[in-house]
Amino acid sequence: MTIQEKEEELIEEFAVFEDWMDKYNYLIELGQSLPIIDDKFRNDSYLISGCQSRVWISAEMEDGKMILKADSDAVITKGIVYLLVNVLSGQKPEDILNCELAFLNQIGLQEHLSPTRANGLTSMIKQIRLYALAFQAKGN
Repeated sequence: MTIQEKEEELIEEFAVFEDWMDKYNYLIELGQSLPIIDDKFRNDSYLISGCQSRVWISAEMEDGKMILKADSDAVITKGIVYLLVNVLSGQKPEDILNCELAFLNQIGLQEHLSPTRANGLTSMIKQIRLYALAFQAKGN
C-alpha cells in the first residue's frame, strides 16, 4: 500500500468515532498492537529528543524500503508512534521525504494533542525524515 492509501485507511477508521475520548481509547488500543522493539534499540542512540515520554525509533533498509520499529513508555504516545510506523514503514525514503502526513490533521489528532505531545510528534516525524534522508544519501 502507498502512504496515501494507508492514510486514507486510518482516516476511515477514526471517522467511526465522534467523541475524542473514543479516539484516544482507539489510539491506545492501536499502540498496544505495535510490535515489540528489540532491546538493542532501547538506548539513547534511538531515543527521540523533544518528547516528554521516552520514544525509541529505529530504521533499516530492506529491498529499497525503510523498515521502522518503535516503542514508547507512554500509552498515548505509543499509539501516536504506531500511526507513523503504520503509514511510513515499508515505504521508499523519497516517498517518506515527500509525504505531508495530512491524515494527522484530518483525523483531528494535532488539534487534540497537548503542546508537549505535539512537540513530541514533530520530533518523531523529524527523526523518521532524517533516517530517510540518510538512506537516500547512501543511495539505498
